[in-house]
Amino acid sequence: MLENTRELEGQGEKNNQADFALWKAAPPQHIMRWQSPWGEGFPGWHIECSAMATKYLGKQFDIHGGGMDLQFPHHESEIAQSTICNNSAPVKYWMHNNMITINGRKMGKSYNNVIKLTELFSGDHPLLSQAFHPMVVRFFILQSQYRSTLDFSNEALQASEKGLKRLWEAYENLIKLQSRSGELAMDATDKELDQKVNKLVDEFEEFMNDDINTAKVLANMFELAPVINGIKDKTVDITALSANTFNKLQVQFKTFLEDIFGLKGVSAADNEKLKDVMQVLIDIRKEARSRKDFLTSDAIRNQLARIGITLKDEKDGTVNWNVD
Repeated sequence: MLENTRELEGQGEKNNQADFALWKAAPPQHIMRWQSPWGEGFPGWHIECSAMATKYLGKQFDIHGGGMDLQFPHHESEIAQSTICNNSAPVKYWMHNNMITINGRKMGKSYNNVIKLTELFSGDHPLLSQAFHPMVVRFFILQSQYRSTLDFSNEALQASEKGLKRLWEAYENLIKLQSRSGELAMDATDKELDQKVNKLVDEFEEFMNDDINTAKVLANMFELAPVINGIKDKTVDITALSANTFNKLQVQFKTFLEDIFGLKGVSAADNEKLKDVMQVLIDIRKEARSRKDFLTSDAIRNQLARIGITLKDEKDGTVNWNVD
């Protein structure tokens, strides 16, 4: 808003420095151009979004997301023009997520440090030592509150991979413990532990109501994991918890982990699919080798090696593989 603080186009056409364009004249090289009463051009950035939101979501909708860098001027301009046009505030709740950094530095094309989701899933990026399952990436993101800076690094993703595995194992143990629910009583034999578990579980909703603080919910789940594993290993008696507390623990763990966070274990089903895909690649490689097309054969082996999968040609003609 301060004059001479940045270079902006078309400032001479404004009556006031706070004005913004609803329609822009298209220069000869511009690919977007439509005829209008104001000449050939295209809609301004802000009006474009208001028009699409009103068309598809109505004059008022519940949640509008976006990065913190869009709050001014983009979203403020959206509010101004939509309110004037429709005589009501366009959005009930605005949620602005913080920036993504890579190894502590802002992610951007100019820094040559952009990582695409497809590269995270394939591991095909210089900053990554392996491929990461989509659930690991989701879990990693949920470990930060959405208004906090999210710093991607190979080490952080590897830690999230281990964290998800540990938490999911505890969840699976909790499901299996349902078979022992008949041992539970109305009263807990360990009042202190029972109160602690109740508090940790009750805080799930409290933290989500506090500006969707998923990080704190997951922290509580990690605190509950040793209790669950202790009951499974019988180092903690299942009767330490009351029947009501145990039931609440099971229901809320599933509700938040699966239904709200949308997490799944990196399951055996994924491994079976991987086996099928690997067999297809091995068959293609064998066929290439039979045609003495060693360029294709080596390319398949090398590309798999880059994502952490090693092929081993056995003396009997079979091919084995393993994930590093």
